[in-house]
Amino acid sequence: MTNNEIEKKLALKNVKPTAMRTLVYKTLVNSGKALSLADLEMQFEKVERSTIYRALKSFEENFMVHPVDDGTGAVKYAVCDDDCTCNIHDLHVHFYCTRCGRTRCMKELPIPEMKLPAGYTYDKAQFIIQGVCPRCD
Repeated sequence: MTNNEIEKKLALKNVKPTAMRTLVYKTLVNSGKALSLADLEMQFEKVERSTIYRALKSFEENFMVHPVDDGTGAVKYAVCDDDCTCNIHDLHVHFYCTRCGRTRCMKELPIPEMKLPAGYTYDKAQFIIQGVCPRCD
């Protein structure tokens, strides 16, 4: 994606398209995988951690990224589809490669609806598959 395309997308999602937000979002889009705050910090060594974190939180609040807990101890952020509202029907499986450490959304594998006992409701669920990706096989 070009900076212009990203700036338009940010504006459509009611996110002020600052230079830093544009760079962070572009990095997420171009990575092709979920990235942690630490991953992004390495990309932008001279930028304060809090600036990157605020950009991520803004993206999350406006359904541009979703957090992924892949079991590594660090939350990672994956880019949402344009029509995503991060509700229970948008949930999907994530795959964590134990060799290269990549976490990938598997949007083609939705998390099935769970029948919880009476009185229980949920609005978030995580389904992580760990193994070896095709790049590492």
